[in-house]
Amino acid sequence: MSRARRRRAAPPRNRSVLAGALGLLGEVLITLGLVLGLFVAYSLWWTNVLADRQASARGDVVRQQWQADPSARPKPVEPGALDTRDGIGFLHVPAMKNGEVLVKPGTTPGILNDGVAGYYTDPVKSALPWDPTGNFTLAAHRDGHGAKFHNIDKLTNGDAIVFETKDTWYVYKVFAELRQTSKYNVDVINPVPKESGKTAPGRYITLTTCTPVYTSKYRYIVWGELVRTEKVDGKRTLPAELR
Repeated sequence: MSRARRRRAAPPRNRSVLAGALGLLGEVLITLGLVLGLFVAYSLWWTNVLADRQASARGDVVRQQWQADPSARPKPVEPGALDTRDGIGFLHVPAMKNGEVLVKPGTTPGILNDGVAGYYTDPVKSALPWDPTGNFTLAAHRDGHGAKFHNIDKLTNGDAIVFETKDTWYVYKVFAELRQTSKYNVDVINPVPKESGKTAPGRYITLTTCTPVYTSKYRYIVWGELVRTEKVDGKRTLPAELR
């Protein structure tokens, strides 16, 4: 083939540049997709693995303290205060299939990211289960970082919520839910929670988490009421709701 014919057969230079640019863009998009995929895997799977390990280790510490310390509840560190930084007990919700969940004070990400449930210290201070009246108000993540309340939507009226301390099982029954409310609606964690249907003081428990799934736009609320307590025996025999 003559040199002149080869020149005529060669593709236009602009087309070659465009093809190269499109190829580079494709590679960049594939790389970004892989990075985003890894980020999603980290957020929704690996943070669960890490949080579960952390929570399990801290839960073991609490149970070891229960065995070593003859007192039934955390010791006061000052008048009116309790040393609860390691946790006050374990939440069991069979319908959520989330195992035992260590409960600690506070609802900040720094606490909940460790795969635990936290009880509110503000803007409305939570009651504790052994208080004569009040609302034991809890929060946990729905996705990532242990996702302890991921299946909160599986709870229905009559389902059991059990809280375990060193010496007592507190057995609650679900009586109401609010599937979506503003994240700023703090009335749902009042001592007598508004929108729950209750109008008089009692011994309530409130579970709160984000909704819809994979977002934090709103809050999902479940309320329960204490129906009985059981003393823990030497074998830590589970209450009927957990067998």
